[in-house]
Amino acid sequence: MKLGIGLYRHMLDRNHFKFAKQLGCSHVIVHLVNYYSEKQGILPATDDKTNYGESIENDFIWSYDGLKNLKDIAAEEGIEIYGIENFSPADWYDVLLDGPHRDEQVENLKRIIANVGRVGIRNFGYNFSIAGVWGHKRLAVARGGAVSVCFDASALPIDASIPDGEVWNMTYRDGPKDTFIAPVSHADLWNRFERFLNEILPVCEKSGVALALHPDDPPMPELRQTARLVYQPKYYDKLINLNKSPMNQLEFCLGSLKEMSEGNIYKETEKYSRNKRISYIHFRNVKGTVPKYDEVFLDEGDIDMFKILRILRDTEYTGLLIPDHTPEMTCPGSWYAGMAYAIGYMKAAIRAICEEKCNE
Repeated sequence: MKLGIGLYRHMLDRNHFKFAKQLGCSHVIVHLVNYYSEKQGILPATDDKTNYGESIENDFIWSYDGLKNLKDIAAEEGIEIYGIENFSPADWYDVLLDGPHRDEQVENLKRIIANVGRVGIRNFGYNFSIAGVWGHKRLAVARGGAVSVCFDASALPIDASIPDGEVWNMTYRDGPKDTFIAPVSHADLWNRFERFLNEILPVCEKSGVALALHPDDPPMPELRQTARLVYQPKYYDKLINLNKSPMNQLEFCLGSLKEMSEGNIYKETEKYSRNKRISYIHFRNVKGTVPKYDEVFLDEGDIDMFKILRILRDTEYTGLLIPDHTPEMTCPGSWYAGMAYAIGYMKAAIRAICEEKCNE
């Protein structure tokens, strides 16, 4: 098992690669989309009035030269980029919405995947969602009053329409006032998704890039009048059955899966790890399930994280684990302190379960 952290667009510099190395990480997942910032923080609160901001179309960072420069800087600091997480909404909004620019956007996504493979990055996480990651709050819900992410559907206008010009909780253009996207059914969403998979996976195979789907977060059946794709674990099976390509993989988020109203997180981890379908893992813990849950420290949630690690050990999982995000400590550098705590816990836990096996 490899250990790493996720770094966001404003963190893609030498100091943050050094930070990852100092924590004892060998790899990172990088987010090239500008949905978070130093000012607004990680996973800021959003609702029907506030989203993640404006999405940038055809950003240079997605080019071969942009990706190679980033990979080279990380390598100079002793860090390997294991994968990239999420396409820019401005680059594929009509793939999600089945709009008039769909085909040209698919061709651009193919070029992006080819560039990713050409520079030697082997994993690409994504979330096929119209509403995106939406409706979370940041409150003092973790141990000791640490600020973390929480979701409570009863406190949100969950049926609020999505404005024209917005997708995946970001604005890609200024749409007409008081105009909204049409509702999206489960059948429509799965049809769009299957078409996307069948077009993009051959490029993934040729480029050596695993395409890894993140489950819905929050895992509600519908959100803002649009269907959700993987809001129960069984839909991961449906995903795999749509296309048997070995590059059709999972961005296995323990937190999102545990937030679902059905399933057994341990059985699911065992099945998908044994079947070699997990590209990388978001190793995070939660309390509760939809429609209300809180993200908490690794050692205070509903998941037995040691049990998860033993399953991964016994199924010979060799991929990456990252905390994704974590409660923030009440101190200067709150994100860094929270991430350091999570990585320290993970390093010690991995060593402990490996030593268990050696002593049997």
